[in-house]
Amino acid sequence: MATVTDPVRGPGDRDIHDRHVPQTSMVAPAEDLRTVALNQISWGAVFAGAVAALVLQVILNMLGLGVGLSTVDPAGDGTPGASSLGVGAGLWWVVSGILASAAGGYLAGRLSGKPSKSTTGYHGLTSWAVTALVIFYLLSSAVSGLVGGAFNTASGAVGGLGRAAGGSIQTVAQTAAPSLSKISDPFSSIENQLRSGAGGQDPAALKDAAVSAMRAAVSGDDAQQAQASEKAAQALAKAQNIPVEQARTQVQQYIQQFKEATAKAKEQAKQAADTAARTASQAALYGALALILGALAAYFAGRSAAVDPTVTRTVGVPVRQPRV
Repeated sequence: MATVTDPVRGPGDRDIHDRHVPQTSMVAPAEDLRTVALNQISWGAVFAGAVAALVLQVILNMLGLGVGLSTVDPAGDGTPGASSLGVGAGLWWVVSGILASAAGGYLAGRLSGKPSKSTTGYHGLTSWAVTALVIFYLLSSAVSGLVGGAFNTASGAVGGLGRAAGGSIQTVAQTAAPSLSKISDPFSSIENQLRSGAGGQDPAALKDAAVSAMRAAVSGDDAQQAQASEKAAQALAKAQNIPVEQARTQVQQYIQQFKEATAKAKEQAKQAADTAARTASQAALYGALALILGALAAYFAGRSAAVDPTVTRTVGVPVRQPRV
């Protein structure tokens, strides 16, 4: 850039009315280009740091998985509980991520060859971002079945935490809370009692008819419950060879039993949903914390990797001694 001088105003001075006059600088063009080169990003260094971080992450996860599996003894009583293994695996996932991010950030900053600490720190941070994107892609795509197997295995051992980092929050909730599909059917116990009774000439057909009639009685609306209960009592009397009055009493007992079982199933489902939501929330928070710590580790590791600037001079030109 050219230097504009003025006999009255010094270089770089501007009057508020001289809006058409461009800003000037006392820096020589060569020094400007050197400043740009010192702050320019080196994608080769960034990708090298990302690759190193990925490899180190795989190695550390395999190491943690091996140590964790070595503590499992199915035949013995000294095996740690699922919660202990989950917490340990989660902590190791976070620590290994921080170590891998720091190593990748340092390598990216060092290979950039920049003497500026802020520039090398940004190289480390960019390398961490590339690493995180690659891990997320491997864990959320079909390629993860081959290339990201180590990440999936290690995250599965977390028991909820790691799988959130690489996978989906819904899977974490399902592994940490009782599955809603495993909650027993409120009508299953009633059906077992109906089928356990003795029958007449065609026990299977009578029992099926009694079960169908009883299911209609307990699950129908209130307006038709009386009619459905009477049909269920008639079918139950035929299926078990008992008086109709006794069958009516049993039908009312079954209806009350079904209501209690339904209320219990709803409570279990609510507790499972609350536990799943709480676990998913914790997994998301811990995952975000791990990412933030990894980013900080990569940035500061990159800052520490700044190289010492080398000053060259032309042969034969004496070096000026600084004034005291």
